Amino acid sequence: MAKKESYTGADIQVLEGLEPVRKRPAMYIGGTDSTGYHHLLWEILDNSVDEVINSYATTVEVTLHKDGRTITVVDNGRGIPVDIMPRFKKPALEVILTTLHSGGKFEQGNYIHSGGLHGVGSSVVNALSRKMQVEIKKDGKKHVQTYARGKATSTLKVDGAARGTGTSITFEPDPEIFGEKLKFDAELVRERLEAKSYLHKGMTVVWKDETASPVVNATYKHDGGIAEYLTKVVTERKKPMVPESSTAFYHSRDNGVRLEAALAWTEATDEHIRSYVNGIPTGMGGTHEAGLRSAVVKAVRNYIETHDLTPKGVTLTAEDIREGITAILSVYVVEPQFQGQTKGRLNNPEVAGQVDGVIRPALEKWLNDNKSIAETVLARIIIAARAREASRAASAAVTRKTAVSHRLNLPGKLADCSSTDPSVSELFIVEGDSAGGSAKQGRDRRTQAILPLRGKVLNAEQASTDKVATNRELQDIVSALGCGIGAEFDKSKLRYGRVFLLMDADSDGHHIATLLLTFFYRHLRPLIDSGAVHIAQPPLYRVDIGKETYWALDEPDRDRIIREKGRSNSKPNIMRFKGLGEMTADELKETTLDPKNRITLRVTIDDPLETDRIINDLMGKDVSARYKFITERAGEVQDLDV
Repeated sequence: MAKKESYTGADIQVLEGLEPVRKRPAMYIGGTDSTGYHHLLWEILDNSVDEVINSYATTVEVTLHKDGRTITVVDNGRGIPVDIMPRFKKPALEVILTTLHSGGKFEQGNYIHSGGLHGVGSSVVNALSRKMQVEIKKDGKKHVQTYARGKATSTLKVDGAARGTGTSITFEPDPEIFGEKLKFDAELVRERLEAKSYLHKGMTVVWKDETASPVVNATYKHDGGIAEYLTKVVTERKKPMVPESSTAFYHSRDNGVRLEAALAWTEATDEHIRSYVNGIPTGMGGTHEAGLRSAVVKAVRNYIETHDLTPKGVTLTAEDIREGITAILSVYVVEPQFQGQTKGRLNNPEVAGQVDGVIRPALEKWLNDNKSIAETVLARIIIAARAREASRAASAAVTRKTAVSHRLNLPGKLADCSSTDPSVSELFIVEGDSAGGSAKQGRDRRTQAILPLRGKVLNAEQASTDKVATNRELQDIVSALGCGIGAEFDKSKLRYGRVFLLMDADSDGHHIATLLLTFFYRHLRPLIDSGAVHIAQPPLYRVDIGKETYWALDEPDRDRIIREKGRSNSKPNIMRFKGLGEMTADELKETTLDPKNRITLRVTIDDPLETDRIINDLMGKDVSARYKFITERAGEVQDLDV
């Protein structure tokens, strides 16, 4: 192509009317893909919702016609003005639909809050539609006018009488712009409509999908508003609230700053916020979301400082505090400044401070009024912080067993069971090789697996991430369980439904059990929460009275047996086990392994905050906490095992 040498006034184009929209549609709707296609509907829908926001309408109806390309939006609002505008010598309706930057939302008198303030919405839809028909009910008459590709194809006519007021717009996006294949996504439209019904209490949304067989007719009205919406979102994400079935935070204000917010902490590891400005979803966030995030962090920090609950051995970051939050935020701004015509992000700088100023004190009060919920949430935040500092990095280095390779990557010293059904399979983590040998002989090979440990395991509370990741004993436990640790934990891959800690009934055994519980608490917490972790209770004494044998857990239990079962003519024969290794396979089976006879303790967490504090004090790096514990309780010690 030859290069043009001259550049004169003849080369300058002036695009009139709505020609610029058809020439460069991406400037107005973000693109000509499916997102832009649906954006045409959102523009018309938002105009109807604006009538509801400002108390002029109560109902919005949307019908997707059988071809999947034509759609109708109807509201019972005031109806677009149809009177003649002297300056243009045209009806106001025609001016609005054929002229950029025309509309009733530039002045605050008509709309206090509005999703669209650019004055380009309806006219852009007209410009990019192959056909459009508008019906206005006003002053007892029905007014009708048709359009195509940005221009009126008929004059405004009165088509009989009409009761009430309202606007009905039917349009079909132009295939010259969007191509022949694109159609409206019925489920996407339905979801958007349902969300609108949650955001605006009292509004009725009617949805009709003629592309479905049979035709779908649905009506949405949610008087519970966004509080009800939050419950729906949490349920859909399948991550229950913390604590489960608790009350979520909800706050509404319509004085100075009009907003609604609902939030809850969940078991999810991400942060999920759905925000709206004047009913418009802001998928890219903005200053209102920044205000909410700031308010949450400040409220939680203030609660922690007020109640002196600062955890030891870990620093809480803003990300830790917000981890797992699911929130719905709806704000109304008189003059919103959106990023781009698609309104994906709010840019008003003053809104951040306004949202923070409303939500922070309200959330702080809610935490103080719901202390049981607040303490459970705080425990969840501490877990997130510790997981961030340790488990998440460690989990990447730990070899995990998958459900597909059920027998791969298992530690060599594991005596596995034959069953692959976690609901009946049990894992016994046993102290020492000798005890492990007895346990292997006395177990039920079909359902019971034995994993012997050599000596004391690593203290997971003091160990660095690298040490936890490379420690062979802990790796063996994780590999045997198969469910991963930390953020990678997947209960569906757990190979055993119950895990038993089987240690000697002495100080070393108690210490090893404590070390293992610390590891499970910090890195495999969901197992404890689900009740899968147990402490086996092997007997300390064997008491033979005549031909009868009894097993005693400790000294008081031994004395009780002698008192209750003893005979005057028979002296009891008492044997104290120094360790599990002294018990035969049959004795271990009868007393500790057999579900019919064994006694076990299920590990539970009644007070998460107190549990975290105790573990940090007793197992953490700060020796002063242990010194204080020993000096304060030294007088309570009766027998010292050295």
